[in-house]
Amino acid sequence: MSRNTVSQLIRQATLIGSTAELTDDGVGDVLITQGRIAAIVPNGGAANSTSVADLPADTEIIEASGQYLGAGLIDLYSQSGEPGYESRETYASLQQAATAGGFTRVGLLPTTQPAVDNVSAIASILATQTQLATQTQSDQTQGDDSPLSQTNLMPWSAITIGVNGQQLVEFAELSAAGAIGFADAQPLTNPVLVRRLLEYIQPLNIPVALWPCDPQIAGNGAAREGVDSLRLGLAGVSAIAETSPLATLLEYVAEIPTAIHIMRVSTARSVALIKQAKERGLPITASVAWHHLCFDTGDLADYQPSLRHDPPLGTPADRQALVEAVEAGVLDAIAIDHSPYTYEEKTVAFESAPPGAIGLELALPILWQTFVDSGRWSPELLWHRLSAGPASCLGLEAGRLEVGAIAELTLFNPAAKWTVSAQNLRSRSAFNTPWADQTIQGKVSQVWNYC
Repeated sequence: MSRNTVSQLIRQATLIGSTAELTDDGVGDVLITQGRIAAIVPNGGAANSTSVADLPADTEIIEASGQYLGAGLIDLYSQSGEPGYESRETYASLQQAATAGGFTRVGLLPTTQPAVDNVSAIASILATQTQLATQTQSDQTQGDDSPLSQTNLMPWSAITIGVNGQQLVEFAELSAAGAIGFADAQPLTNPVLVRRLLEYIQPLNIPVALWPCDPQIAGNGAAREGVDSLRLGLAGVSAIAETSPLATLLEYVAEIPTAIHIMRVSTARSVALIKQAKERGLPITASVAWHHLCFDTGDLADYQPSLRHDPPLGTPADRQALVEAVEAGVLDAIAIDHSPYTYEEKTVAFESAPPGAIGLELALPILWQTFVDSGRWSPELLWHRLSAGPASCLGLEAGRLEVGAIAELTLFNPAAKWTVSAQNLRSRSAFNTPWADQTIQGKVSQVWNYC
């Protein structure tokens, strides 16, 4: 976008989730003026024949034939290295990676050093975002190639002080300070504390995300227990490490009907429990991390450290159940759970590697290749689970592709090929991915974020 441009016309894009009446191919033109969607014209409409001459003189024309335009993507939860581990990721590098991946909003987990568990920590993140936005505006005034838009960083507050699972934080104060919700991103193993949490949080009506995991059952396991873990000689983690605390949590919610979000679902049995709970009318939503949809224990034969996750990758049956749950809406959203680690931290034996991998720049193209290009999912289904689905889990509105709406949009080219390398990634932990040095297909062309 030229620095003085007031309007942009995105031409011939396939529109995902538009409220406008389109032709059967879903192709149309979208006019953005002063940060809002001013017009949507279907393929073959007046905008394609005469409107270019009628547009403001400074309108930039973006040719988007073969590309998809939809609401900006929203990530429920990801991790930054800052503060404490800036060599892994800073707020600035995470924001740049998220923007490059098509995300207009990202939830930041509080598992930093120190943890985000107080008003000043929330204020610091929000102030940093303002500073980054100011710097970008300054750079654009000077005419450099800074991104058109920046991802909004949405800080989660910890549930417990220091995310140590012992003492609850001041929920009302932190919510008023700008916390998007509450999540330790660690298992809460004290049942009395979980009950107290549900009681305290209920009248506040703010998101709380819980990870069902029993660390004692999980032990030092590195792979989901099954045939593959035995064959590969990897210490197994029983599915019961997830399903037992999940079942208990659902019983608590049945008694104390506080709305909760269940994060990091990874087993077939968990899907069944969540489905039953929803059928009973319990106020729950749930998400799966994207890598659990793309890999399973059958992919661990090379002992790739970037496939070490927590919870661990599921069995093929788990993966199939998770994919079907995304399709059916049992799982409301796909989370990225971006977890950056440096090359030195990850270049160790599989079982010694810290769990997690990057994903903000890779999730959309890889999921598109895996599920949309294969014909299993429609573009609309994938986009919904990465935008409106996460927004709903957070009690927010997603961006809208309709006239009058603020422009919060992502343009994606599924045909673009590029190599996953440090030169092409914005994340500081560019080698922390199983796709390192591989050529993949699909890339975000542009993001608009005026919200």
